Amino acid sequence: MEERLQKIISNAGAASRRAAEALIRAGRVTVDGLPVTALGGKYDAALHEIAVDGTPIRRNERRFYILLHKPRGCLSTAYDDRGRRTVLDLLPHFPARLYPVGRLDADTEGLLIITNDGAMTQGLLHPRFEIDKVYRAEVTGSVTEDGLTVLRNGILLDDGRTAPARLRVLYREGERTVVETIIHEGRKRQVRRMFAAIGCRVQRLCRVRFAMLTLDGVSCGSFRHLTSDEIHELKKIAGVMHSGEDSRRRRGSCGNDGGRYGGGTRGQCDPARKDAARRAQDDDHGKGAL
Repeated sequence: MEERLQKIISNAGAASRRAAEALIRAGRVTVDGLPVTALGGKYDAALHEIAVDGTPIRRNERRFYILLHKPRGCLSTAYDDRGRRTVLDLLPHFPARLYPVGRLDADTEGLLIITNDGAMTQGLLHPRFEIDKVYRAEVTGSVTEDGLTVLRNGILLDDGRTAPARLRVLYREGERTVVETIIHEGRKRQVRRMFAAIGCRVQRLCRVRFAMLTLDGVSCGSFRHLTSDEIHELKKIAGVMHSGEDSRRRRGSCGNDGGRYGGGTRGQCDPARKDAARRAQDDDHGKGAL
């Protein structure tokens, strides 16, 4: 059966759909030994040898689902051409091409999912599902209730207005204030820029929850495998269903039930919200980090 090349790569677990498109454009994908750089081509994976960086992809590859407590100073990428430490350097060898689900800024620590499930990754990063990302921000400067109200209502940044955030002061200690910050977008350095816009500076930032996953029991720099129940729940949140083999069924653009972890379709049929959603997705898949 012929499918688009980026879909074949994603379904094989070699990369998310968007990352697969970038690999194709960069000339890193070959079909029967010849590089393919144009999107839209359709192939039958059973009849053609498709490779990424010279490594043939394998269909129905074993899936891995890992929760990593990323430390500061580590890049949220599968590789770095400058030889800097990446999150994959913290893991033992796996017989699969793994990649992080979204990114955290190098100076940000916290929860990061690493997998080779391209379909689930695509769903978890899609802005229409509005999945909660919970951060613990240690902030200096005057954190006032008026300033927090501005952030709760959404604040205009240089790349557009943010969606409303949920914020709660956990405690104050001298000049330092620790604020729980819950967002569902993934713009570049978003939390830091939000606080900067109200005259504060984030000194330390840690993502403590993604959807229903937390860092409980996972020390900084360590990881654990997700349980089958956690994987099932993430796939439900991401709109990925199982029927013998991995298949994908996206909820309608105006019909996602969201669930307990921040999903939903608030404003999904609003064109302005759709534009903001596109920006958020671009950031999460590529340059975005918090």
